[in-house]
Amino acid sequence: MKKQTRRKFTPEFKAKVALEAVKNQQTLAELGLKFELSPVIISKWKGEFLENMSSVFEKGMKNGEEQGPDVDGLYAQIGKLKVENEFLKKSCKKLGI
Repeated sequence: MKKQTRRKFTPEFKAKVALEAVKNQQTLAELGLKFELSPVIISKWKGEFLENMSSVFEKGMKNGEEQGPDVDGLYAQIGKLKVENEFLKKSCKKLGI
């Protein structure tokens, strides 16, 4: 006898189902038949979708400012690479390469 495992759904699929539920063109029962899901799950996903939909527009923002690359971290990495490069150049000269 094979043990039944839980189905796992991708975030894209969940968003698609939740968006269909938000449109209110079909009942939750109809959507449940269409997507082979329980109306309770669809209702839960719809609630999560409505609760978190504002985060879509906050993705590139942090406290009202655009998030850019970590400039200090990049400069530190450049400095480290320069030191390593100079060390390798000196080592190659000593070895005659």
